[in-house]
Amino acid sequence: MAPTAPKGRVETRELRWTDFEPIRDIFYLVFEERETNPEIGLTLFAERPSLEDEVAWFAGHFRRVSSGETISVVGEHDGVVVGHVAVNRVGPTATSESAHIGELGILVHRDHRGCGVGDALMREVIRQSRGRFDLLRLSVFSVNTRARRLYERHGFVYIGTRPAHVKRRETYFDEDLMVLDLRPRAANR
Repeated sequence: MAPTAPKGRVETRELRWTDFEPIRDIFYLVFEERETNPEIGLTLFAERPSLEDEVAWFAGHFRRVSSGETISVVGEHDGVVVGHVAVNRVGPTATSESAHIGELGILVHRDHRGCGVGDALMREVIRQSRGRFDLLRLSVFSVNTRARRLYERHGFVYIGTRPAHVKRRETYFDEDLMVLDLRPRAANR
């Protein structure tokens, strides 16, 4: 599918409270997209969450960003929010044994995929993750080759597959696991 948005400079910035509506709208579009493209690589709820559920999610997310537990970056094209990426600490607290791992999730408006938004978001969130996390991990549908290429371009490596991890209607989708090691080279030996 060819990108429909013009190529151009994508600006990245920190999450703002006013980003709730555009991020929610992009997320809601994925539920519509799933109807025509069941291979869309996000693991979703069976039904679109209510506005109240989304408000509660965003408030919690914003609180975790404010406390430093989560990194959250927004991508804009011509001043319009077209993407969002977040890295959430895996451990329940900054002192837990898995607190050095961040779980990455990315969302790009369907009309702006293939236009550099994902690359800009990945560059910025990885930059901000250095020194805060030792490893970043993510999961992606095995059939989502476009997303896999994006992650590989930014240094993520494949470490395994969860077979039939998602069931959509009567179709099963495998999920690939990928990691990016952010530790200094000497620590990797």
